[in-house]
Amino acid sequence: MNYKLSPSDLTFSYEGCKRCFYQKVVNNIAQPSIPLPSIFSKIASLLKNHYDGKHTSELHVDLPPGIVSHGEKWVRSQPIKVPNHESTCYINGRFDIVISFDDGTYGVIDFKTSDPSKDSARMYSRQLHAYAYALEHPAPGKLALSPVKKLGLLYFYPDNINQQSIERLNYGAEIVWVEVEKDEEGFLGFIDEVMDILESPQAPEYSPTCQWCNYINKLDNNIP
Repeated sequence: MNYKLSPSDLTFSYEGCKRCFYQKVVNNIAQPSIPLPSIFSKIASLLKNHYDGKHTSELHVDLPPGIVSHGEKWVRSQPIKVPNHESTCYINGRFDIVISFDDGTYGVIDFKTSDPSKDSARMYSRQLHAYAYALEHPAPGKLALSPVKKLGLLYFYPDNINQQSIERLNYGAEIVWVEVEKDEEGFLGFIDEVMDILESPQAPEYSPTCQWCNYINKLDNNIP
């Protein structure tokens, strides 16, 4: 088998419920999706369009010199062969933006409209590493950018309102840069953990904290 791994699934699905993660990747059985409020998609689109081609000095003072060179591009990695596993996997997903730095290196950045925290940086680290791995180890014909030296999250957290007229209201936002240390060896160690689960002949046990698992478990056992 050559399992397809979505960077977002490695962040949310895997952390949320390993049984549901297994069912989605191995058996193509996904949890019912909850539509993302359109306002967040609109904000994300405005941010990406605004920063397209901009110099890093217009993003954040802590970023090295460079320009936003790529936005919302699909990536796909070559098969990842982990020692002691018969199956392989590959990364397939779409990043927010990539910066081309003046020194010839690249940075992968995700935009977040939320309150920054260290916990979220840890959680999103897997997603950023997945994009970086796919860019540095691309499948034939897919987007290739190397070396990727910087990973991070750019937070836009609303903190004020300015009304210019009776018909125009502007939201102000604090911009916070949270860098994620790149660790490809650690990421591949995580993939080894993922493959242990995917190669199991049975899905993991129901998770007591997963609402979908609890619902299915009740159906399977005729529990009212």
